[in-house]
Amino acid sequence: MEKWFALYLKPKNELIVSMRLKQAGIRTLSPLINQKRFRDFRVVESVEPLFPCYIFACFDPAAHYRLISYTRGVRYIVGRESPVPVSREIIKTIEERMVEGVITVEPERMEKGQEVIFSEGPFAGLRGIFERYTRGYERAVILLEAMGWKLETDTWPIKAGTAGHSKKYA
Repeated sequence: MEKWFALYLKPKNELIVSMRLKQAGIRTLSPLINQKRFRDFRVVESVEPLFPCYIFACFDPAAHYRLISYTRGVRYIVGRESPVPVSREIIKTIEERMVEGVITVEPERMEKGQEVIFSEGPFAGLRGIFERYTRGYERAVILLEAMGWKLETDTWPIKAGTAGHSKKYA
């Protein structure tokens, strides 16, 4: 009986392994995601695998285990000798969010007064209050309360990690 399984691949082999398995009659799912990255002081958009080094394949392990295990670029089927099936609901959820094989994630929009917790960078672990968006790609002003005074920081990117300009308020 056919079920969905995750395959662990060699790096940057998602597309080629998907094509090889499709040629062998195996259904695959290799979702991509639109990414915005900062390179050379500008925003560059690229399409990358949603799960680097992994794809999903729908097959009957009794009939296709060896074929898939020995496909060039495949390291192993997740679970190895006892492959672990992936829920059809998970596959369906991924497929529903895909448009022409690509998932686009819209950044979360914040409201004035919303609490922010910095997850990385020099302010990691500190809490702040979202004040407003500013000019530029994903930039915002966050008010920090630390050591008895407020600090207004222009964070970039909006993920709250890297500090930009700051103003001190007593």
